[in-house]
Amino acid sequence: MRRLNVVLYGMAIAVLLIAGTAEAADRYASGRFDQSLRYGETRETLNPDTFTNSWLRQAHQAAKNIPWVLDSLYCACLCEESPAFRHKSLLSCYVDGHAAT
Repeated sequence: MRRLNVVLYGMAIAVLLIAGTAEAADRYASGRFDQSLRYGETRETLNPDTFTNSWLRQAHQAAKNIPWVLDSLYCACLCEESPAFRHKSLLSCYVDGHAAT
């Protein structure tokens, strides 16, 4: 499970570095991005400030900054198929605390 968490955190940080630009944030805020690429997660991400672990805080901040990117990615831990989670996308892991376990 720890290995999975490292993968999820690494992915979130990589996504933040690649797509977390001010221009991308402006496009998202104004609605000028391709909504068809999203899987449809609409819930808010967990507040990054609630985490004491710096990796968790950074990963959740990335999810909060660029939710449209994580919502367009399939989660590698297969939580979408799990009857316990039924996630819509990678963003769902940052909504319900799954990424912090």
